[in-house]
Amino acid sequence: MRTVRTLLAGDHFVGNDLLEAALTSALPDVAFEFERVTLPWPLTPFGRVAEVDEASDAEDQLIAALPGIELAITQMGPFTERVLDSAPDLRFLVCCRGGPVNVNVPAATKRGVIVSSTPGRNAGAAAEHAVTLMLGALRKLPHLQKTLEQGQWRSDLYAYDDCGAELDGATVGLVGYGAIGRRVARVMVAFGARVLVVDPAVDPTSPPDGTEVVELDELLRQSDVVSLHARLTDQTRGMIGAPEIATMRRGAVLVNTARGGLLDYDATVDALESGQLGAAAFDVFPVEPVPTDSRLLTAPNVVMTPHLAGATKQTAHRAASIAAEAVAAYLSGRDPLGLVSA
Repeated sequence: MRTVRTLLAGDHFVGNDLLEAALTSALPDVAFEFERVTLPWPLTPFGRVAEVDEASDAEDQLIAALPGIELAITQMGPFTERVLDSAPDLRFLVCCRGGPVNVNVPAATKRGVIVSSTPGRNAGAAAEHAVTLMLGALRKLPHLQKTLEQGQWRSDLYAYDDCGAELDGATVGLVGYGAIGRRVARVMVAFGARVLVVDPAVDPTSPPDGTEVVELDELLRQSDVVSLHARLTDQTRGMIGAPEIATMRRGAVLVNTARGGLLDYDATVDALESGQLGAAAFDVFPVEPVPTDSRLLTAPNVVMTPHLAGATKQTAHRAASIAAEAVAAYLSGRDPLGLVSA
């Protein structure tokens, strides 16, 4: 039986107990010798650590734990060049996220370390959350709840000018059509919405079932709801700003559960205050945590959650399971599903 020294650098979401259970279940013929480090996220927010993003500030903990380690699994561990220098025996690293933003992938590749991620781990959770925020914005749920908390029974909000809108018969534009966008599209079609899609990876001559592939300007002009699901790249950063919002239908709803950098939030607040946007819903922000003086906190008709779209128990279990599958592929000489190239 092969013995593999393995570092479990879990946290308070994808815990070391989940990772160990997934590994031992998927690989009963492998003898793992576990070293464990528990990182503080999400009890302590992540941030930039040296040259990597969205990581726990725990370089020294990893450096102390990595000597002699062949495999490492983490979600928020900062695998910086400094950390990788302390791991001469490391050969395989799994990052339990959609992409290894907390890993210096070129430095790992240079040192002969294969890096893998866990794509799709939170697709179901993030899609459900996006739909939840969309419905909450359309039906003005935060405002309605606040009236009850203030002891009011506002039956007058049934008035035509004050009530919300439905998805049935609406046009919903999805900017990005990856694992999350596809799930949102299926729900929108089931609700009876017309679904428009913008994604350079989707062939416009062969649109997915129930959708239409269009250019961004057309999607913005026609949609009652615009929901962002694109990756943040140099090309997509700031892709929705004041000019784009101005082309949207007056009173439309804008939803962002992808990345804060996709959207100009000052322009969004301006549009909410002017009535150009009827409502907006956000799980991600340009600065996290949201500053206490942010205009978003006083903007009208906004639904907000603190970057929790992927926060379900199923996501944590799925991340551990996909990580175990990646380890099984590595040990058998196959490429793992989430293989990452420098």
